Amino acid sequence: MSTVIIGGGIIGSSIAYYLSDKRSGEGIHIIESSSKLFSAASGYAAGFMAKDWFAPSLAPLGALSFDLHHQLAVENGGEEKWGYMKGAAFSMNTTDADKKGGARGDDWLRKGTSRAETAAGSSQATMCEPPDWMTKQEGMGMEQISEEDTVAQVDPLKLSTYLMDVSVSRGVKLHNPAMAKSLVTDEATNTIKGVKVVNLNSQQESIIPCTNLVVCTGSWTPKTFQGLFPASKTSISMSPLAGYSLVVRSPRYTLKDELEKYNGRSNAVFTTHPSSCGFSPELFSRRGGEIYIAGLNSTDMPLPTQAEETFKLQDPSEMEKLKSVAVRLMGKLSEGSSESTEEIPNIDDLEILREGLCFRPVATRGTPFVSRVADSLLGNNLKTGSGEGDGKGGVFVASGHGPWGISLSLGTGKVMAELIEGTQTSADVTGLGV
Repeated sequence: MSTVIIGGGIIGSSIAYYLSDKRSGEGIHIIESSSKLFSAASGYAAGFMAKDWFAPSLAPLGALSFDLHHQLAVENGGEEKWGYMKGAAFSMNTTDADKKGGARGDDWLRKGTSRAETAAGSSQATMCEPPDWMTKQEGMGMEQISEEDTVAQVDPLKLSTYLMDVSVSRGVKLHNPAMAKSLVTDEATNTIKGVKVVNLNSQQESIIPCTNLVVCTGSWTPKTFQGLFPASKTSISMSPLAGYSLVVRSPRYTLKDELEKYNGRSNAVFTTHPSSCGFSPELFSRRGGEIYIAGLNSTDMPLPTQAEETFKLQDPSEMEKLKSVAVRLMGKLSEGSSESTEEIPNIDDLEILREGLCFRPVATRGTPFVSRVADSLLGNNLKTGSGEGDGKGGVFVASGHGPWGISLSLGTGKVMAELIEGTQTSADVTGLGV
């Protein structure tokens, strides 16, 4: 059997990793249109992971994936290779009005606001002091909103690179920059037997044999699916959520602090402060003395043709807004100022390592698609293999993970590999169907 995975982000890399785990990667192909790998959310996301912040239909996959992240890191040196570290999550509020009930990790996606709004007010919350790398704010209250060892942090670019490198070393074939142009079918049976692929550098076309086809192109998934199955009336409804981010270093969070003061554990802070900024900041301490800040999102930004073109859409004024908030929350207060000042602290002691903008694929229903697509939904009476979902052929979709793509990546990869092979899945994903 030959498996063609369209999309070479962390989801596609995870699927290839688990498919090639117990057998040769020969016959597994990844089609990625960007010339630069991981130029979307797989390279620019926060890398925050949770075990139990999910809706009921997504909870089994969330728990499985979290455990797989721990296992992968322990067995392969993930702490050093991709910055894996357990930690704690906190909600920082300045008034009681900021606290929102209901610990559901998918609610905030509908408006693109903050996970702080869904996690704050949890019955498990305990008041505590903010990490020393944050600037104290007037009336600030901090509460822990995660239980012991139920959240963690990684560098998503390094993790994605690791998964891809291992997959390729096992024989998985990476085609990039390349695009799946159309399907090739058997004239007698109308069964999918191949994918016509065009090399975007040379414009040369080739046909890759295909028994299993997986679509996992993130925010581009609806367009990819429609292009391959133009007669299908199936709706894979999702929208791209654009988000700005910064990676910084602070003299208040050094490598020594990371190891000695925080015992190699990450702190994730979700806040609605300052309320005047117009968005809900999210901050994450990472391995290597780095801090990631995001939360400034937009649902109105047009999706570029290629992920690597996203940087052209960056609005300097929006990035300046994020920088101002970063300084307000983490900067060194100006001489003579106090904790209650409304002035923005100096930015000159925060070193900006990277500015980022990426799109997250947000499923309209609030939970991702992790499923085989029934042949009857493909249109034009197309068939795949036996058409029974028994490991002998099929079309699959794995997308719409929103900001949880990194957290859910390994679980999605393993479950998709099991669906393709026709074996019992390690998590119940019946509620995530197309």
